[in-house]
Order: sequence, then structure tokens, then C-alpha cells
Amino acid sequence: MANPLVAIVGRPNVGKSTFFNKVVGRKISIVDDFPGVTRDRLYADAEWCGNVFTLVDTGGLELKSSDSMWRHIQKQAEVAIDTADVIILFTDGKAGLNASDADVAEKLRRSGKPVVLAVNKLENYSVDKLFEFYEWGLGEPFGISAEHGTGIGELLDEVVSLFKKEGVKDDEESVKIAVVGKPNAGKSSICNKILGFDRTIVSDVAGTTRDAIDTPFTFNGRKFTLIDTAGIRKKKNVEEDLEYYSVLRALGAVRRADVTVIMIDATEGITEQDVKICGYVHEQGKPSVVVLNKWDAVEKDNGTVNEFTKKLKEDLKFMDYLKPLFVSAKTGQRVDKVLLTALEVLENSKRRITTGGLNDLILDAVRVSEPPSHNGKRLKIMFVTQAESTPPTFVFFVNDTTLMHFSYKRYLENCIRNAYDFSGTPIKLLVRERGEDE
Repeated sequence: MANPLVAIVGRPNVGKSTFFNKVVGRKISIVDDFPGVTRDRLYADAEWCGNVFTLVDTGGLELKSSDSMWRHIQKQAEVAIDTADVIILFTDGKAGLNASDADVAEKLRRSGKPVVLAVNKLENYSVDKLFEFYEWGLGEPFGISAEHGTGIGELLDEVVSLFKKEGVKDDEESVKIAVVGKPNAGKSSICNKILGFDRTIVSDVAGTTRDAIDTPFTFNGRKFTLIDTAGIRKKKNVEEDLEYYSVLRALGAVRRADVTVIMIDATEGITEQDVKICGYVHEQGKPSVVVLNKWDAVEKDNGTVNEFTKKLKEDLKFMDYLKPLFVSAKTGQRVDKVLLTALEVLENSKRRITTGGLNDLILDAVRVSEPPSHNGKRLKIMFVTQAESTPPTFVFFVNDTTLMHFSYKRYLENCIRNAYDFSGTPIKLLVRERGEDE
């Protein structure tokens, strides 16, 4: 099950990035006194009292500004609202109430999502300073100081208490396939092609995110749900750069999916935005198919496919297990392979290796390449087991975890991949000292 998504929204310079850094435990957001420093969303997994969730830091939400930057930041925060399970509204306790905050509060009330109101910059806490914030109708305001870390615990207690109250039950029997990618990469076209190939469409049901459609259908007697995020392609203003916040729109779809189809425009090649989307899919441990669309428009010779594949693996070194497909949604070329390949990588993510076979494999790997040593002490691998699947996770019990060098860990992963087909899916290698709990 995907981690709940918690979005931090509010006007610029109210302390959202400071709070984000404090909760995730490391400095990720750029913190500055100048309003609007956070021009891009940042996300990281966090944990509170055993509850793991994904925290999203957005740009400031300024509803009535005409400046183009503010329109970008406003739209970015709106997408966070659409995809979040819980929203934290940040406001400045020193500044008190203002019209912009009231507009934001009203927008959040209409969203229907659980909202927690954080009144920040209350270093000298006084309950009297919170009274005026009750008039927004968002429940109890929480007075905090993100800079000093006071009041954050109570705020997070409230946030995690709302997780179980939110969410729609998915059809557990249905295979959920998210189609994600930059605007104009052909997501909508590929979905239409997939659904048009002799399928039985059950119904069109509005998804949990705005402009995303969950379409249940059956194929070869098996239930599927296609999650299309093509709504991000609709431009309300030609000046808006929709790629700026397309990653965040994709987050919700990826989190809910069993397998992800990542659409890339082959005529443009892989871009920074494509890498961001691929990175998030990888971080979530989701099996995926990388689809290079508009292949009909690419000038080709006998080496073009190999050149594209090589470039993909260079730009996506973190997911060198990728499974590429070169298709044309316009002509239908190889589109029929998208669904079949998605099922293939999903099955690969579910693959389990017997403990005996796994230990024999690792023993042979150790014989071929001796484990590293440090200060005369050599790494010894005593036992290996597969702890879980989706993604496949292997636990190595060793004499000293500090001796497991990254390069040797990578070597062991490659040995596993060479012996078993895990193409299209990430795998995890965990290292434990003998005696540690699995």
C-alpha cells in the first residue's frame, strides 16, 4: 500500500520549507527569507510514531496575484491539494489574519480533504494568538515554531490521525496501471488505443485526483484499471508551463498503481522532467515500462533503437533494469505490446527465489569475486533470504555491515539479475548483521 501523501500549502515565506526540513530530518528545501524561494515541489518520506508518509513541500499559494511566477506556484499548490491525503495549511502567526490566507482557507474547505491548520512563527507561544484563526472554520489551529521545533509533535499527531479516515477502497482484484509523463507525451492517446483493442470497458469513474480518470476494463478475462493523468495537458493559459508541476500530478497516480507506464516523447528525447518522473517511480519500488512514443516521427536507421536505448540507460542509471518500448500511438505501432509488457514486469516484481537457490547463487558469486576487506577484516555473507516481493527485497546477513561496500552490493544485485529475470522492476538489497531482526 502506498504511503499517505501530506501536502504543505500556504502563502510564500510562512515557514513551509523550514517545517519540511525539520520533519524529514535533513535539509532538502532551500530556506531563505525572500518570498517564493521554493519554485519547485520537493517530496521525501517521513515517519512519525510508526506512521510512514510522503511529505510534499510546495511553492507559496497566492490566489490573487497576476505575476506569472505566482500563477505557477498557485497551480503547483493546487495540484498538491488534488493529490494529497492530508493537507497542512501554513500561516504566519506573527502577521495574523489576512485576506490571502482567508482565500486559501476557503479553497481548502471546498477541496473536501482533511486539513490541519499550522500557525507558525509562534516562538513565544500564547493561546490568545490562536483565537482569531478559529474563524476560518478549519478546526483547532496548532501553534508551532518550525524554526525552533516547538509544537511540531502535536501537529503531526493530528496529521497521522487523519490517514485512516481518507481514501477510496480500490478493487483489490484489479491490476492498476498508471500512465504518467510530461504533457503532450501521448498519455491520452496511448490510453485510448489500449482501451480500443477489443476490450470490454466497464465504466468511466472519476479518480481521486482532478483530471485523472480511472477506467476499469477487462482483458483476457482479467480485471484492469487504467489511471490516466492526461488532464495535465489542458492549457488554460499559454504562458503557463505545465511541465513545471506535472511531476506532482503524477505522484498520486504512481502511488496507487501496481505498475507504471512512463511515456516519453521520442522526438524530444529524455528530459529533466522525464528523469524526475522516472526517479519517483523507482523510489516507490514500482515496476515500470518506459514507452518512447511518436516513434513514427523519428528519423531512423539500423542503429537508432540501440542508440536510444544506450542514451536511456545513461540518463537513467538508477534504473538500468528499465524495459523500453518504441511505439507510435498515432499509427498503433507496437501499442499492443504496452499492456503485455506491463503485465510481464509486474510478474517479474512478484517473482520469489527459493532460499536454497538464492544462497547457492550468492556462494558462487562470492567465489568468483571475493568480498571486500578493511583493516584486515573481510566481509562474510552467512545467509541470504528473500524477505518480500513487489519490489523483490533480499536480506543479506553478514558479519559486519560496514564492510559491505556499495560497489560489491551492486555486484551482488547484478548477479541476481543475471540469474533471474527482474527486468522492469527495482530490487532492494538489505544488509543486516547476524543477530539483527529481519
